Amino acid sequence: MTTALERHLPRTLFAAALALSGTLASFAITTTPVQAAARTYHATLASGLAAPASKVVNGVLWRCDGASCSGEIDGSSPVHACANVAKAFGSVSGFATPKGEFSAEQVQRCNAAA
Repeated sequence: MTTALERHLPRTLFAAALALSGTLASFAITTTPVQAAARTYHATLASGLAAPASKVVNGVLWRCDGASCSGEIDGSSPVHACANVAKAFGSVSGFATPKGEFSAEQVQRCNAAA
């Protein structure tokens, strides 16, 4: 003789597995912005802007607010991207890639190339 619990146990396990897979899928979706953030360059302008500004620089939308700017990695070298930002917004005092920040010498080369 089977009890009501034994008859509903497979359904309960199926529902639990379905809920777990939905939870895992939602975690995968929420980590996407973190991965996107890792694919950006960040520039610090030597002189902050009076108002927020956005410009397309070498096919990439750069957004600046004050002295802080960011734009997606476009495939060009970081030094080239830095020089393009300096041309568009003014000299930079810092530039960072997902691999780290520019040295003072690299920032000088960036501004000189602009």
